[in-house]
Amino acid sequence: MAVPHLKSWDVAVVGEIFADHIFTGFPHWPQPGEEVIAQGYVRELGGGSVNTACGLSRLGRRVRLVGLIGDADFDWFEQRLGEFGVGMGGIRLEHDGTGITVSVSMRDDRTFFTYPGANRGLAEWLTVPAVIADLAAARHVHFAMPLSRELAGSVLPALRAAGCTTSLDVGHTPAWLTDPANLATCREVDLFLPNAAEAALICGDPSAEAYLAWASANGLARTVLKRGALGALAMAGGVTSQVPPPVVEAVDTTGAGDAFNAGLIDAWLDDVPLGPALERACVCGALCSTAPGALAALPHSPQLRTLRERTYRS
Repeated sequence: MAVPHLKSWDVAVVGEIFADHIFTGFPHWPQPGEEVIAQGYVRELGGGSVNTACGLSRLGRRVRLVGLIGDADFDWFEQRLGEFGVGMGGIRLEHDGTGITVSVSMRDDRTFFTYPGANRGLAEWLTVPAVIADLAAARHVHFAMPLSRELAGSVLPALRAAGCTTSLDVGHTPAWLTDPANLATCREVDLFLPNAAEAALICGDPSAEAYLAWASANGLARTVLKRGALGALAMAGGVTSQVPPPVVEAVDTTGAGDAFNAGLIDAWLDDVPLGPALERACVCGALCSTAPGALAALPHSPQLRTLRERTYRS
């Protein structure tokens, strides 16, 4: 790992940024042509990069958030991110509007409708040497985005040469997940972080065993599988670890996977083995789901420790 005192940031988080509109409390999933009434609504900053960055900052990490938003939203983002101790120094303002996501969220799952907006310029921006240098000033760089093979081939070696470790969560992007060219990227990052649906697209089989077999056969040094209500699995050095989730009253699962990522990266920076690291990650994901929106219930370290002790040490 990188030497902490030589780096400006613990983590740089880079990826798409959105304004989220989250509807909750539906009696059942809306069907085509049907109107159902939501019981709750939240407008919030969103995107895996924002959620993970704020989660890490809540846990006491020095975080650099890197991405693009519309210039009309600067004040809102500055104020809201500031509440989590995340600055705007790594964010570029665009005339194109901020990306928009509408989330239809149930207790056990959610569906997204998305307009990319300013995010369409993100891949090109990440080719700018000054931006890569900004990322390299962190101990760890987390990509909350699908990295094209061409971009990964230029950015990841530069970060490794700078002493950075890396993680990748591409989200539900079927074209990326089913493209064999991206296997090399999965090998090159230190932590690859799919959920169960994404893993099924990668290996063509919905079982966790099939995904772990695929990861082993294809030379991934380590991988993590987020399984929602079933907890999480990890494999490193041929050893598999499995952790159940804490029991919480889930309200909205939006951002739970991103909060999981924050907990896992926090543990990674502490050199915690992947098995115990999954406990920290599962607690963060579970607590995130206890309030509407991805940010409201992100845990502080004392909350994390309390639920972790109650769940895994009792």
